[in-house]
Amino acid sequence: QVQLVESGGGLVQPGGSLRLSCAASGFTLNSYAIGWFRQAPGKERERVSCISSRGGSTYYADSVKGRFTISKGNGKNTVYLQMNSLKPEDTAVYYCARETYWYCSGEYDYWGQGTQVTVSS
Repeated sequence: QVQLVESGGGLVQPGGSLRLSCAASGFTLNSYAIGWFRQAPGKERERVSCISSRGGSTYYADSVKGRFTISKGNGKNTVYLQMNSLKPEDTAVYYCARETYWYCSGEYDYWGQGTQVTVSS
């Protein structure tokens, strides 16, 4: 069965870094794009980033462009989100989700359970 499991969240000081992982099972990442989302309390869910099935195309929200990098693990069925220069406004629960297509279309069918990221001094 399809599963997505996020990990790597935690508490970090402003300016710090974290790397989130999204481990996929039940399907191969070579066939589907994967997106990262976040949702802070009282705010709408925001799509942060997305990577196409072969990794040739990526998307970043303006709020994270230049600070976050999405990538796929070599030989691993895992997608990473490297987050640098973290700000308090990056605090949220981060989710990964599977696109219904090989490209970043904005339609998702499976979601992980989320991992908390807190940026605070």
